[in-house]
Amino acid sequence: MSCEATVLILCGVVATLTASSAPVTSDETSSTVYVAPEGNDAWSGRLSKPNRSKTDGPLATLGKAREAARAFRARGKASSTRIVVRGGRYFVDSVLVLTAEDSGLTIEAAAREKPVLYGGCRLTGWQREGDKLWSADLPRIHQQALDFRHLVVNGHLCQRARLPETGAFSHVTEFKVPWMSTTGGGWQRKPTHEELTTMRYKPGDLGDGLDLKNAELTIFHVWDESMVGLAGHDVGTQTLRFSNPAGHPPGAFGVQKYVVWNVREGMCAPGQWYLDRTSGKVVYWPLPGEDMSKAEVIAPAVESLIRIQGSKEVPVKNVNLKGLTFSVTNTPLKAGGFGASAFGGAASVQFATDCNLVNLTFRNVGGQGLKGHGCNRLRVENCEMENVGACGIKVDGVDTVVSNNYVHHIGVAYPSAIAVWVDGQRAEVSHNEIHDTPYTAIAAGGTDHRIESNLIYRAMQVLHDGAGIYITFCKGIVVRGNYIHDILD
Repeated sequence: MSCEATVLILCGVVATLTASSAPVTSDETSSTVYVAPEGNDAWSGRLSKPNRSKTDGPLATLGKAREAARAFRARGKASSTRIVVRGGRYFVDSVLVLTAEDSGLTIEAAAREKPVLYGGCRLTGWQREGDKLWSADLPRIHQQALDFRHLVVNGHLCQRARLPETGAFSHVTEFKVPWMSTTGGGWQRKPTHEELTTMRYKPGDLGDGLDLKNAELTIFHVWDESMVGLAGHDVGTQTLRFSNPAGHPPGAFGVQKYVVWNVREGMCAPGQWYLDRTSGKVVYWPLPGEDMSKAEVIAPAVESLIRIQGSKEVPVKNVNLKGLTFSVTNTPLKAGGFGASAFGGAASVQFATDCNLVNLTFRNVGGQGLKGHGCNRLRVENCEMENVGACGIKVDGVDTVVSNNYVHHIGVAYPSAIAVWVDGQRAEVSHNEIHDTPYTAIAAGGTDHRIESNLIYRAMQVLHDGAGIYITFCKGIVVRGNYIHDILD
């Protein structure tokens, strides 16, 4: 097949991220509620923009709009309602939870407008700290009320300070217990707590003054990694003690690599930052030309922005999200496990039926982009995932459709992340473009899936024992028409 023919066949996998076609009207009797940056939660939400006298207009928050939509349905005037979100920026300090009470609800962007939901807050009051660095005070850090591992400056996800500057250190801890791959996985002997919480490093790699409140480590394994904090440092024996257990012991699988994050010594280049918990401030090295008196710096405060949350007994039905952008979410300090699966999604769907997530953008989020569990007939279409800390799309359920999405630069904080991961029964994963992933591009478990016409490249850039398409413990899977290149493992 010629290169030209390949491009023609695969051009449909590139997601087209267009705005929702929701009209912006002011119908007082409709079942539509409006939200806008200039809105007011004391208003009715029935108008798409404020009236001339500024006595009524759109609401200011999605939480208030959800209440208004619920009240409308409670009066029996409609079986379905709509929240139209005007373009602009919305800073969210708590997750919006949609339950079975919200069945029939659609939350969508206004036509040709781009609303962005930020799961964090602006950091202001930047001051010079030496010749190169700037800092902003965070008094709440001392009460541990604000703790984060991601920072966005002027729309860019910044790299945390790290040691070494590139690559990884080699430690000397060994764990020679066999992994029982042929018997379903698991260690021949369960690791002890001591083995999961200590590591010896090479003399000279780490200084005597390592700040235990700040430093965090990524311990690399084969197909996953563990993020840990520090509780102790014995300089004499070059031993680190972790504040939380690793998922596997350091040295397991014969891998002896680690990276230290979030220490001042790791500030090596412009664009880096670290959270100084000891002094209660964020420290940042601006990029050339960045004016910190004008820069917009956003730190995450929540793990999720919207959660569609049903139960096995009472699922959420027919809830739709369209045309929204999700940005700046957080992750807790813990080992993520295989596929970084322990982390939540900027949007999540649990125990839901006939829900549609369309034309969404997930950018600069700390955990998963979209995470779904126990879903029936969930459709994820024409979405983009970019600069995502963990997985792009992770869904299990029945009759899932993941189609025409653009998923790239994922796993930026947790390299075991999988770009698109499906489990359950009869999932369709088709016409997606996936690239720049540290581990597997598409993973599947379960039965009767169809994986076809996907474009995959530059996968497996960091970890091992994965693939462009990685199928485990599956039955009845159809894999056809995919084009995969530049797999580095």
